[in-house]
Amino acid sequence: MDFIITIIEQGLIYGILALGVYITYKILDFPDLTTDGSFPLGAAVTAALIAKGVNPYVTLPAAFAAGALAGACTGLIHVKGKVRDLLSGIIMMTALWTINLRIAGSSNVPLFSKETIFKNSFLENLFPEAVKPYATLIVIVILALITKLVLDFYMKSKSGFLLRAVGDNEKLVTSLAKDQGNVKILGLAIANGLIALAGCIFCQEERVFEISMGTGAVVIGLASVIIGTSLFRKLTFIRATAAVILGSVLYKACTAVAMRNFEPQDMKLITAALFLIVLLISMERKKKVKIDA
Repeated sequence: MDFIITIIEQGLIYGILALGVYITYKILDFPDLTTDGSFPLGAAVTAALIAKGVNPYVTLPAAFAAGALAGACTGLIHVKGKVRDLLSGIIMMTALWTINLRIAGSSNVPLFSKETIFKNSFLENLFPEAVKPYATLIVIVILALITKLVLDFYMKSKSGFLLRAVGDNEKLVTSLAKDQGNVKILGLAIANGLIALAGCIFCQEERVFEISMGTGAVVIGLASVIIGTSLFRKLTFIRATAAVILGSVLYKACTAVAMRNFEPQDMKLITAALFLIVLLISMERKKKVKIDA
């Protein structure tokens, strides 16, 4: 039971990250590698604030704002600096390594003796004894649900429609007298804000900041997006955002089961193999759709 709960908790946290990757990969069609830097950025901001005694709930909007700023910088490098999208992300990801170290103060910041959004006096009094073992899961479910609903609401707004239009048809955005470059910057800011938010939650769930915790985050996010959107494509009653989160939970379940039969140092190889399998399945399905059409 603990094994299953851990998978769901980790899957939902990375599901929030996957929502950010969904915006860049599926909506903007932007290969954004800033993810590997903005995920630990959210964790670094969280660790620094909590270490100074700041209320842990304040770290949530603070981490989102920090990630949004990082995403906006990537957008500015690409749009205003005319640098290719892939290189823009690499530049920002590289810069964030040093920035994260500066913010956190060191490469490893433990938070075991500090209050977090999962362990504090408010929750101790809120949940009865029978529910306390599941308090962390409940909080993560609530945060993931709120994030999903807010993103769904935004996507229905005028700004959200423009964001989707940029990825599909940039000329349409221009014809509406809107600067497609500014819309891209906004999209990257929102995406990396969500990714940093996931880093914030992950840091408090693990009760430690580690500088390398963002390594491979973009791969996990992409795999979750591809699994979710491929498996639940025909289920019209499931929104894309819900499919992405479910894809993240399934991906974490696959890696968790695989890790039970392998050594910890095999994790990166397992991740790469799973991602390759997911990509091949996704490409095969696209070919079948084209043939049927």
